[in-house]
Amino acid sequence: MRPADDIDDYRADPRGAYCSLPGALAFCASPALWGFAMWGRPAPTDVERILPLIALEIGPSVEPHASLVDLRHIEAANPGSFHVLCRFLQDNVEAMGRQLTRAAVVRPPGFPGMIVAGFHEVVGGRYPVRVFSELAPAAEWVEGGQHLAVELEEAIESASRSSLAVVNLRRWLDDNLAVATLERAAHAIGRGARSLQRDLSGAGSSFQQELSAARIRRAKRLLARTDSSVTEIAGDIGCASPQHFSVLFRRRTGMSPSAWRAHHRAR
Repeated sequence: MRPADDIDDYRADPRGAYCSLPGALAFCASPALWGFAMWGRPAPTDVERILPLIALEIGPSVEPHASLVDLRHIEAANPGSFHVLCRFLQDNVEAMGRQLTRAAVVRPPGFPGMIVAGFHEVVGGRYPVRVFSELAPAAEWVEGGQHLAVELEEAIESASRSSLAVVNLRRWLDDNLAVATLERAAHAIGRGARSLQRDLSGAGSSFQQELSAARIRRAKRLLARTDSSVTEIAGDIGCASPQHFSVLFRRRTGMSPSAWRAHHRAR
């Protein structure tokens, strides 16, 4: 499978491709086999981020197919994350019943594995589901063969490295907005600039997107916790002008900074 350049590339032509996000990836090995994988300690926001990609495989124009869900590398069972995924599956049970011919689920060890193993019993489904403890037999059961297990393992390994770089970048940006450049960020987290750009592309992001998101995170904290003016906050987060800040904030949140502050404090 080829790595999609970004989310839009995957949406345009998912066949034979995978798209990675922090802590997860969705793939379409062939029209007859789709799936997704998650690893680490996915938060509810991580699950919500990949749901639109998972939804592609149950679209009305997609032919009936098998699905492979690889959760071997889940390290902890976050109840909120499982609730988000469970709600999505329940909301789409009719479409999944039409589009899925069978589903293989690869569970992690220990307590998280117990939750995963009983997951489809809670959600319900109209297609055969089998739970496996290893990837290879799961891939065989959905007729993906050994080559799928190898390709998926390689894709997860590559995406995991990218995910770690993205997490480290976000932490660095939160503390270094005033001096943030691609080159400085890459050096600080031990990556080359080009490598970091590839990591971000693989996660469906870019340095500019991450920088803008970090600015909005800090702006929200300042709007919520201080009485600083919009002009002062614009300077603090590195925006060229209050107007630039307002446009960026509205684009990311759908509200002006002043309206967001009022709404937050009213809550």
